[in-house]
Amino acid sequence: MQPTHNRGHTLDLVISHGLPTSVSAVVDLAVSDHYCVLFNITGFIKQETSVRTVKKRYLTPEVVEKFITSVRSYSPLVLPAPCDLLVENFNSKLKSSLDSVAPLTSKKIRTKATPPWRTEEIKQLKRRCRSAERLWRKHKLEINYQLYQNQLKLYNQTVKQTRNSYFANIISVNKNNPRVLFTTIESLINSNANKNTMPASASLCEDFADHFRSKVDSVRSNIIKEQKSLSIGYVGLMLPEEALDSFDLVEAATLGRVFSQVNPTTCFLDPIPTSLFKSFYGSFESEILNIMNSSLQTGIFPAAFKTAVVKPLLKKTNSDPSIFNNYRPVSNLPFLSKVLEKLVFIQLNEFLSQNNIFEINQSGFRTNHSTETALLKIVNDVRCALDSGQISVLVLLDLSAAFDTVDHLILVNRLKSLGLSGTVLKWFESYLMERNFMVSMDTHFSGVHEINCGVPQGSILGPLLFNIYMLPLGNVIRSHNISFHSYADDTQLYIAMSPDDTRPIEALFNCILDVKLWMANNFLQLNQDKTEILVIGPEAKREKQFLKLQELSLSHSETVRNLGVIFDSKLTFIPHIKQVVKTGFYHLKNLARVRPLLSLANMEMLMHAFIMSKVDYCNALLSGLPKTNIRNLQLLQNSAARVLTKTRRRAHITPILKSLHWLPICFRIDFKILLTVFKCLNGLAPSYLSDLLVKYEPSRTLRSSGIGLLTIPTVKTKTYGEAAFQHYGPRLWNSLLEDLRAAESINAFKKRLKTHLFNLAFS
Repeated sequence: MQPTHNRGHTLDLVISHGLPTSVSAVVDLAVSDHYCVLFNITGFIKQETSVRTVKKRYLTPEVVEKFITSVRSYSPLVLPAPCDLLVENFNSKLKSSLDSVAPLTSKKIRTKATPPWRTEEIKQLKRRCRSAERLWRKHKLEINYQLYQNQLKLYNQTVKQTRNSYFANIISVNKNNPRVLFTTIESLINSNANKNTMPASASLCEDFADHFRSKVDSVRSNIIKEQKSLSIGYVGLMLPEEALDSFDLVEAATLGRVFSQVNPTTCFLDPIPTSLFKSFYGSFESEILNIMNSSLQTGIFPAAFKTAVVKPLLKKTNSDPSIFNNYRPVSNLPFLSKVLEKLVFIQLNEFLSQNNIFEINQSGFRTNHSTETALLKIVNDVRCALDSGQISVLVLLDLSAAFDTVDHLILVNRLKSLGLSGTVLKWFESYLMERNFMVSMDTHFSGVHEINCGVPQGSILGPLLFNIYMLPLGNVIRSHNISFHSYADDTQLYIAMSPDDTRPIEALFNCILDVKLWMANNFLQLNQDKTEILVIGPEAKREKQFLKLQELSLSHSETVRNLGVIFDSKLTFIPHIKQVVKTGFYHLKNLARVRPLLSLANMEMLMHAFIMSKVDYCNALLSGLPKTNIRNLQLLQNSAARVLTKTRRRAHITPILKSLHWLPICFRIDFKILLTVFKCLNGLAPSYLSDLLVKYEPSRTLRSSGIGLLTIPTVKTKTYGEAAFQHYGPRLWNSLLEDLRAAESINAFKKRLKTHLFNLAFS
């Protein structure tokens, strides 16, 4: 750098943000003691605003009324008729009627769109404000300045009020939809976020379709190479006493209930928007009922329902949009196909439940089951083993594209072996075969491609069919006397062993080999690189197991992420708590930035959606831990309460939590445990948890007989035993039973329990 001051100093700099610059000359113009610095800006390119093209219909009340009139003018189809003809006629009638009154129109949307709260009133106020400003700058009169200030104040107040009302409406409508809430807050705090995506085109859609197909083909080809000619020996599935050979026909009341329950998402292949289906269901009820019953009676799944529209979605917002592996295929199916699937799901699920066909250790996609119940069972078993002086080895198995590689022939044979026959089996064969998909981006589409394997993504029956497909795996694992638990395609193996005995690890290793072989024979690929092993116990007792794992070429970790919870080798959950606190404060910082824009009620909804939901997720696993372990969670809750109520940092927190009716963290954990116990005692929890609780029956008649007490198992060490669900839950239940006994329903129990714990916390 050369001097920029007449005293020989360099005092003046050229500072730019994101633009390359170069100083060309420093000239003394004799107008100041500072020289004039001349510089060039290179690489400056004017960015063009990207434009997206979308198609939409303008549905006003008048247009909707014309649509209904047009639909009623069509003559009904003569019955009986083939199922495919019923669907084709129904869709054609709806689509042609809607096209005649509200045709699809293309609309270009710029990336920098006008704020949605910018109404005509705000635009008019802004014009008046600009006019008053120009008048004041022209005449410089005090009266004109006052008019300008008044107009500016009115404009700012109106903008703030309209914007607050807009976001308040979004938050109140989507208070149970974290995805929408997260997107809304992200748009508020990070309006210039990187939203670059590749420009949509038909060729790009075709490239995505080829990528998704080649990924599945690659996995299946690798599986075929690993398949063995000999199958492994395992006990087959137990056949049910009854068979399901035909569906019950659906009544109008059942159809109406299911119609209201199905998620109201609209697919491009739907003849009309789902909102119209929902609003005028009564006008279409008889035709839809005929379609559903025709499908169930003939065992034919309509061909119009077999096409899925796939939209590529970036897995992470900061991912490189040019890399196809960073995208997740999100499938969307026609609305009526999901209604039909739901009707079949109800009857199939009832048949499986009545015949006890479900795997008891499978918690994925099942009523009264969750990730928390699955983890609670595993943690309880591990803590009981630690209490008895044993250590545990936990193995987390990972599958590659499990839902997409399911073999249709094997699945049909599996259904047949479970007692499905006749029209029911024919319906499922029709449902699985000859499916196809197309990729959609904006107004562009790929060609229609056939799907030869996999259960339909985004469907209602898909998860249930996958659970049925995985049923024999439980027998494979049991043949090795290994404990296990599954959640969808996530399978966990765990064993308890004495520190000096290494034989169980060999059995675990053989079990993993057999699991891998079974999966290969069933076209499922075990991703060995992502399979994780965790040894849980005191450090001194784990060393011998590390050596044995190395001999068997198995690598272990100090921490693993298990269904969203971080497990550590000492089972203190300190790494998990640190991660929750870190994520919580990140969201709290963002929420604090938008606090002035929102009311107290809406802000509290966001606090629960972004912060308290993460604190409460699987918090039953933290029961019995020392208060020092969960102290940071309490600090996070305290900070959230201060931001919400705009309270000073040094103000006492107890009155604030009490005014918000927020239970402290330790009482929130007790609330979850007691609620789980109540569910176990009333048939609202999985059997693998209910079996852990034993009712107290004294040897002789006492006053405590028949009042609902639970047996509290004895423990050897407070460190591990007290945190076990089967010990900690009954002990807590018995201490509060007298105050909780009167609750008849789960909602009444929740209300009574929260009131009781609230009084304990703030008494």
